Amino acid sequence: MHNFSNINYMKYITLFLLLSVILYAIETNSSNEETIATSASSIDELPIYSVDTEKPLLALTFDSAWGDEDLKEILSILEKHNAPATFFVTGEWARKYPDAIRMIAENGHELANHGNSHKHMPQISKEEMKTEIQGCHNAVKEITGTDMTLFRAPYSDWNSSVISVAHSLGYFSINHSVDSLDWKDYGIDSIVQTVCEHKNLENGSIILLHNGATYTKDALDIMLTQLEKDGYSFAKVSDLIYTSNYYFDHTGKQFSNKMK
Repeated sequence: MHNFSNINYMKYITLFLLLSVILYAIETNSSNEETIATSASSIDELPIYSVDTEKPLLALTFDSAWGDEDLKEILSILEKHNAPATFFVTGEWARKYPDAIRMIAENGHELANHGNSHKHMPQISKEEMKTEIQGCHNAVKEITGTDMTLFRAPYSDWNSSVISVAHSLGYFSINHSVDSLDWKDYGIDSIVQTVCEHKNLENGSIILLHNGATYTKDALDIMLTQLEKDGYSFAKVSDLIYTSNYYFDHTGKQFSNKMK
């Protein structure tokens, strides 16, 4: 009788352990599914600040909303360094300087959307957001015949609605991980040092510059020379980012699911 009780006890223990393993597997699978869902939803909640890549590539980006006086010199310096760049232009700038838009495109650079009139996007309605993005899109398409696919909110002012609206119009939202602060007019050395010694400078960084800033054209050649010495080369944003099967970390760095 005593041996029979021991056998039953062992059966109960074995059954309990088996059920525990099954329940743990179910909970783990549910947790993984929740994580995947969270990663997918974050596509509409974060702009791309930088990209995870083993290649020593940087994306040079210029916000264009003011004058065009320094554009020829900037394009000449970029050509000297074989450095393709991405120009985020406003619709108003495009209409005012259509020859500048053509020049950017003809020199092999990328045109991207910076809104129609440089508004703080989170402060306007979703319909107005659509009007801002589509207005710029239409202005550039009328000049070049091409459809842009990258959007940067003016003032780097984002919320989930801005990103969701941009996504609904076929746009990837692009921010930056390295701000040159050229718009503060601190001088040539400040721009070079700020970029080349930036704590976030690494493979896949997106660098923010402005044409129309006082010292940018004078700092650009020095800055690119130093970055090349450090082993970097340059790519358009559209050639750097992942357009499918991607997720973000909390910093807005974009990763490929295929690399997991």
